[in-house]
Amino acid sequence: MAHDSTPPAIDVRGLRKAFGTQVVLGGLDLAVHRGEVFALLGPNGAGKTTTINVLTTLTRPDAGTVTVAGVDVAADPDGVKRRISLTGQSTAVDDVLTGIENVTMLGRLSGLSPRAARARAAELLERFELSDAASKRVGAYSGGMRRRLDLALSFVVTPEVLFLDEPTTGLDTRSRRELWDVIRTLAAAGTTVFLTTQYLEEADQLADRIAVLDGGRVVATGTAAQLKSRVGGDTVELHDAHGDLLREVPTDGSVSDLRRALDVLDEAGAEGVVTLRRPSLDDVFLALTSPEARRTAAAEKEIA
Repeated sequence: MAHDSTPPAIDVRGLRKAFGTQVVLGGLDLAVHRGEVFALLGPNGAGKTTTINVLTTLTRPDAGTVTVAGVDVAADPDGVKRRISLTGQSTAVDDVLTGIENVTMLGRLSGLSPRAARARAAELLERFELSDAASKRVGAYSGGMRRRLDLALSFVVTPEVLFLDEPTTGLDTRSRRELWDVIRTLAAAGTTVFLTTQYLEEADQLADRIAVLDGGRVVATGTAAQLKSRVGGDTVELHDAHGDLLREVPTDGSVSDLRRALDVLDEAGAEGVVTLRRPSLDDVFLALTSPEARRTAAAEKEIA
């Protein structure tokens, strides 16, 4: 991942967007470093898709400044489009054409010669593990294959920033994990990846940093570990035979402190099954996006 001293790949300051009287983004601030995988999480209606649409020039912001790959989205949307790719929730491939025909056609539309387009198509299909299905009609592809083809199309002209709007929605577990491997490879090669996802495990596995969006604002940013530490540490839990929680003892997770926690349970004469529970992104998500959290944040803002 790039160092913080380099200009960010995405820089958003004071972004506001309303549709009629509904304020969707109410002063969004975030910065994404070059070469990192950055995940945007939030409940439905939090403004994730609107954020992606503004960053990819599909929607004009009402206020604020937004630069992507060093280019202002409002002042030079065409300049931004030349530097990015967007893969959405539904695949944008032609079912009637074969895999290689899809990629070759986009290569020609992107200005490559017929020979260069065919060569690029073959290279990308190999990169995304679709060579064996290159001559099959896309209508016969599985969901995971279609999504990989969609990503291949995004790289006909290598983007500086790749936007993925819920890229694994509807995929089975195997296909989802295969796509994660592809995304890791792209990031390792220097592409900045900005993704929205409804799967917290996906953000936990993939993202260098995560921003939690709620009510049109970023309410927390950090690594998965940093966000988890905000909602408490590890706990040793004692459950009865039915799985019901009987007792919990906080711990820092070290061997000596785990022994101490077990001694506490032992001295209490506790009987049951012991497990170590670590905070998850689910805990973070619920803590930061609950109605109580929103009310607390609003109260803190009034006090400030």
